[in-house]
Amino acid sequence: MNTLATVGLELLTDPQILLIGLLATLSGIVLGALPGISSTMTLAVLLPFSFAMAPSAAMFFLIGAFYGSVYGGSVSAILLNIPGTPGSMVTQLDGYPLARRGEAGKALMYALLASTFGGILGWLGLVLFAPPLARAAFAFQSPEYAVIMVFGLSMLAYASPGSTFLGVLSGVFGVLLGMVGLDTVTNLSRFDFGIPRLQAGINIVPFAVGIFGLGEILRLLEAKLVTERATTRIGAMWPKAHDVLRLWPTAIRSGFVGLIVGIIPAAGSAVAVSMSYAQEKRIYEGRETFGNGNPRGIVAAETGNNSAVGGALIPLMTLGVPGDTMTAVLVGALLIHGLQPGPQLFTQHGEFVASIYVSLAFATLMTFILALPMMRVFAKLLSAKPRLLYVAVLILCVTGAYSVQNSYFDVILMIVFGMAGYLLTKFGVPTAPMMFGLVLGPLLEENLRRTLIVYDSWSVFLTRPISLVMLLVTAGFLLLPVVGALRARRSVAAANLPI
Repeated sequence: MNTLATVGLELLTDPQILLIGLLATLSGIVLGALPGISSTMTLAVLLPFSFAMAPSAAMFFLIGAFYGSVYGGSVSAILLNIPGTPGSMVTQLDGYPLARRGEAGKALMYALLASTFGGILGWLGLVLFAPPLARAAFAFQSPEYAVIMVFGLSMLAYASPGSTFLGVLSGVFGVLLGMVGLDTVTNLSRFDFGIPRLQAGINIVPFAVGIFGLGEILRLLEAKLVTERATTRIGAMWPKAHDVLRLWPTAIRSGFVGLIVGIIPAAGSAVAVSMSYAQEKRIYEGRETFGNGNPRGIVAAETGNNSAVGGALIPLMTLGVPGDTMTAVLVGALLIHGLQPGPQLFTQHGEFVASIYVSLAFATLMTFILALPMMRVFAKLLSAKPRLLYVAVLILCVTGAYSVQNSYFDVILMIVFGMAGYLLTKFGVPTAPMMFGLVLGPLLEENLRRTLIVYDSWSVFLTRPISLVMLLVTAGFLLLPVVGALRARRSVAAANLPI
């Protein structure tokens, strides 16, 4: 805690750091509020701007943009009935009906208060749970890390919208992309197709900017942008005190659900929001009012959404496994700054860990402060022509990809992956699992090969308690969809039996 206080005082008294955090959070809120600009896309586009910064300043910048965009998604969900980010897809169910009744200001305020509370709860979870989990992770060796990577990849079955098979296939393709370049054991080049620049492997920045930036922009530019007219009548903003106080139990329950789901690798904010909302709807007596402008639905969704941010940072920092696609982009930022996520981060770079804590707390506070005066500006912002905004983001994609290594080859890679992302989306193949495969694949290969070299037997995974338990948990998660499908098929067959 002394380190946290010292680093916090040092960072929060630096005008340059404060300005970076302020601009990043503001950019995150604005980009997150724009329809179609997801939190992952926001981070991918802004990531190259952090390379010239010191590691602590880069975290202030990226976490500020990350957290700001998570809240920003609720704005278009409430005013336009279009979720700005996947995590805000549930917020629109009650936010937009409330706005249509002339209470858009109250809906935005409920979302902001819930987001702030969720952010605080996620921060507390990160500070309290990350250090002991990192200490426990020191007992892990190559077999345990290999199994953890398998577990992270197995969660793609749940993280993928639509077809589970296509999601897993996308993840496998990401793993193959992670194998491009020099083999770390034999130092032989592989899968480079005779292109010397690919011997260094696939850089995560042009990949992320292409898949999540250019690919989405192409899809949005093609789409017929026929949307609801933004609600311009904001109305009174502050709800009555007793109306807010009666929602605290909802906020607490949903916050804990979001935090726990956020810790699970690959689960992501969309899963956290859905579970928080479903839990509240199940236990609330007036569940029929959900979806018709019930503030309880907004609070449940936004608290779970924002508490998942702190939760997703826990496996990233302690195990090196990203909790969602946003933290997968953060992995790239850490690696570029020469930092390997994992338990050694806490022992070798304690001040940097403290800077992440401070960054999340600052982003939570700044989002609340900045969003308050902007609420009446959001409607005018969302009435701008989306195509102009998308072209501006497109320019950022190109300049961002080039700035990584001042290489036109990275721009070409970004365009290739952007086109691939656009085409994959056309065929219903999710692109997020590919990102997880690219990040986790090399770590899985490295630890698996090291295990087999040292122990010379596959049985080591069954003789070590931690790896055995993780394998059983992984097998359970993989079998759950199969069991569910068999039960559904059996139910259909029973329903069709003649009486």
